[in-house]
Amino acid sequence: MKILIVHNILWAHYKATVFSELHRLASAFGSTVHVLQIAQSEQSRALLGKPDQLPDRYSYELLFDTYIEQVSTSAKSRALVSRMRAYGPDVLLLTGYYDPAQLILMAIAKLSGIKVIIQTESTPVDLVRSGPREWLKRRIISMANGFFCFGTPQAQYLMQLGARPEQILVKNNAVVDNAKLRQAYEQAFPTRLAKQRELGLKPANFVYVGRLAPEKNLTALLDAFHKARQQAADRNDWGLLLLGDGNQKADLQTQIERLHLQEWVKILPNQPWYRVPETLALADVLVLPSLSEPWGLVVNEAMACGMPVVVSDRCGCATDLVKNGQNGYVFDPHRPDELVKSLLNFMNGQADPKAMGRVSADIIAGFTPETVAREMLAGFVKVTRT
Repeated sequence: MKILIVHNILWAHYKATVFSELHRLASAFGSTVHVLQIAQSEQSRALLGKPDQLPDRYSYELLFDTYIEQVSTSAKSRALVSRMRAYGPDVLLLTGYYDPAQLILMAIAKLSGIKVIIQTESTPVDLVRSGPREWLKRRIISMANGFFCFGTPQAQYLMQLGARPEQILVKNNAVVDNAKLRQAYEQAFPTRLAKQRELGLKPANFVYVGRLAPEKNLTALLDAFHKARQQAADRNDWGLLLLGDGNQKADLQTQIERLHLQEWVKILPNQPWYRVPETLALADVLVLPSLSEPWGLVVNEAMACGMPVVVSDRCGCATDLVKNGQNGYVFDPHRPDELVKSLLNFMNGQADPKAMGRVSADIIAGFTPETVAREMLAGFVKVTRT
């Protein structure tokens, strides 16, 4: 069985981990796997520095060595169709139903008798939905043979759009390299106190990791932290770290100064993914307050490092990864008091970060690249036999 995967960008370390596992396990399923990476990266990642050099542990081609926004639909279509015809797959995996070029490829694949699987990260609440768009999605969904989903909300959304339960071939497709992240965290942790003193940090910290952008709801996080400090029994033990870069950085710095939080809130320079555990080791609780987030892989990363998490219910991962009150808290981002209460539970000692972190580690142990790769390969086999 020949498997062809289309993926938008080469710069996606978590995907590279899964693709490498697919490559490693493919022979046991009588398969070969090849990946078409459309472009090098996205313009929105330009502030995050040079893309990582990923190890060549799987077979792939980079079609355009530029940002994906700079590649026209016609150019993408021609390249994808040409490479698909040259490879001659039995099954095709597409990374979504939003790219016209991939939809053209899907139609040609169907006419050629090639089975098609769609991977989706969309949930009913991550964007505003409209009638015409939902109708179009239903038509696209009806053409696919099966689906790989990031998580439970994504699977439920697909079934709302007309997918049958038996077509959900992988229900939890969003994973990171747990072992590598945990190793980096444990290597960094012994220097925690010295590094905190060097950076002028508090002994306990909440941490956010990601782009500094409006949809991440960071202004609400700063307000919630400010209110939690005012209500906390001890106002000086906890700080807040924001790790990342983005177009909202200056506004956030202004808000920090307006709230007189310079001593407690620090914006740290962005780090490549493999160095994020070094910052997580300086903190105690991850917070992801997003207004819209299809999944939120940083939650996987923090849980792999044995940390509790406070996650907005607009994040796709909340349903599968966060057990409210056990390894953290889920809150409604449109109800700021819920976030304040979650932060206060840690600041006042009502929540035990270490105990919750152990639960996080137990939960995330079931979300591994090898598990997902085996489920994906079984899914490829299933659709080719129907």
